[in-house]
Amino acid sequence: MIKKLTRSIREYKKASILTPVFVVFEVLLEIVIPMIMAVMIDKGISQQNSTLLTKWGFILIVCVVLGMICGVLSGGFGAKASAGFAQNLRQDMYYKIQGYSFANIDKFSTSSIVTRLTTDVTNVQNAYMMIIRVAVRAPIMLIFSLIASCMISMRLSLIFLVAVPILGIGLYFIVSRSHPYFEKVFHIYDELNGVVQENLTGIRVVKSFVRENFEIKKFHRVSKRIYETFTTAEGIVAYNMPLMQFVVYGCLLFFCWFGAKIIVLTQGTLMTTGELSSLIAYAMNVLNCLLMLSQVLVMINMARASSERIVEILDEESSLKNGNEPIYDMPNGEIKFENVGFSYVDNTDKECLSEISLHIPSGSTLGIIGATGSGKTSLVQLIPRLYDVTEGNIFIGGKNVKDYDLFTLRNQVAMVLQKNELFSGTIKENLRWGNEHATDEELIRACKLAQADTFIETFPAKYDTYIEQGGTNVSGGQKQRLCIARALLKLPKILILDDSTSAVDTKTDAMIRKAFREEIPDTTKIIIAQRISSVQDADHILVLDNGKINGYGTHEELLKNNVIYQEIYQSQTKGEDK
Repeated sequence: MIKKLTRSIREYKKASILTPVFVVFEVLLEIVIPMIMAVMIDKGISQQNSTLLTKWGFILIVCVVLGMICGVLSGGFGAKASAGFAQNLRQDMYYKIQGYSFANIDKFSTSSIVTRLTTDVTNVQNAYMMIIRVAVRAPIMLIFSLIASCMISMRLSLIFLVAVPILGIGLYFIVSRSHPYFEKVFHIYDELNGVVQENLTGIRVVKSFVRENFEIKKFHRVSKRIYETFTTAEGIVAYNMPLMQFVVYGCLLFFCWFGAKIIVLTQGTLMTTGELSSLIAYAMNVLNCLLMLSQVLVMINMARASSERIVEILDEESSLKNGNEPIYDMPNGEIKFENVGFSYVDNTDKECLSEISLHIPSGSTLGIIGATGSGKTSLVQLIPRLYDVTEGNIFIGGKNVKDYDLFTLRNQVAMVLQKNELFSGTIKENLRWGNEHATDEELIRACKLAQADTFIETFPAKYDTYIEQGGTNVSGGQKQRLCIARALLKLPKILILDDSTSAVDTKTDAMIRKAFREEIPDTTKIIIAQRISSVQDADHILVLDNGKINGYGTHEELLKNNVIYQEIYQSQTKGEDK
């Protein structure tokens, strides 16, 4: 896990190395300062030697200034290293997510991915900052302070042999008991983000059904669970400070009591006042280092749960990959299904599509119709390899889809999904998702084919009109037509419309189909629809039922011999004579 995370440091290795280097210099200077103070007390103040006092006072000031400079530099480089590490980590995660197949994305909820990209990365960033600064500073300071303490008084320094194990055992119990709660709370964060995302996405539905109070209560329940879990975790961690204070003040009392006793009884022969002051300073350093280490351990404990969740994203390998020798050219839009079966859980006993054998000639139009849940969307998602088949094979242009380069395949198969998505930006910027180099003339032509040009021209800014996130400032039918125009700009060999004209009136729907027939006759067109009027002019119509082919033929043929098609037709024409 650590090896996987440290790959994201990259160009910030220099800052990550310089940070502990300056921390070491800072620690060395802080170790020297108590020694200088002891000399000033014993030889300067006690002997009233102003020359020596001035000399060592100047050295003390230089050490303090140098220590301050090292501290500032270590802080600056530490901030740069941790922020850069977090930036690279987010980029690596985001890049990885972009390569996921639909099957990979289905494993993680949107809210979970958002939490991992934000809260989890921030936790790891804070822990990394603590590691390269505090986790370096504390052990070095601890070692040098212990050595200096032993040099002053070996007998008094033995107290550390009691203090350190007490702290170590206490910290072990605190960390081991609190970690499961920190792990649990981040999963609840996923739920919280999911509640917020669902509420904001469907805010119009919430308000139309007057469900604000219900949503508030739902948010409060999840928020309360986070509060309770964090309270439990922090309640365990809170024992850290009392334990530290008990050990710190116990040691100070021990040093002051027995140190003063040694000075009085031996009249300063075994220990001087300056040495006792230094010993107390070193004791404070040792105990402060232990306190800092305990805080680092707590932070690492929190970050450990976050790190595991981040590595899950980085370790996830796309279930769809290019073959050893991918094909980069698609000859035509001919499609052939050979005994295809498909399951979302990769289990042949739970297939949502089975025994699909179908041939779609290049340039033809296929209409697909069927009840909700019959497998229409699942079928067309197999063509651009958004999912891979569980059984059988799919061929495009005479080649297995698995043999094509994924970019080539998806660039030649334009799919307007059932759920239309527009992004924040102008109409031009949204359309150029289909072809980033498209000219204004090409944009206008595509919009005319999709019957979108008529309403775009009514906007004051026309093609420079700004679209809000999700296309909330255009109607459902307008959004669908813009998405169709965007797909057409790819100049694909295969065009798939997954119920993409459901919000368009029948007249406009007919105009779109007429434009397709006349303007893009060489493109293979697959139209999924609920309305028979949307597919009746297709070369062939496929009727799906429970993931299997129930009927295949022209409009007239299916009206004669397919019961499901007849029932749909009669329900939509209200039993009128065909």
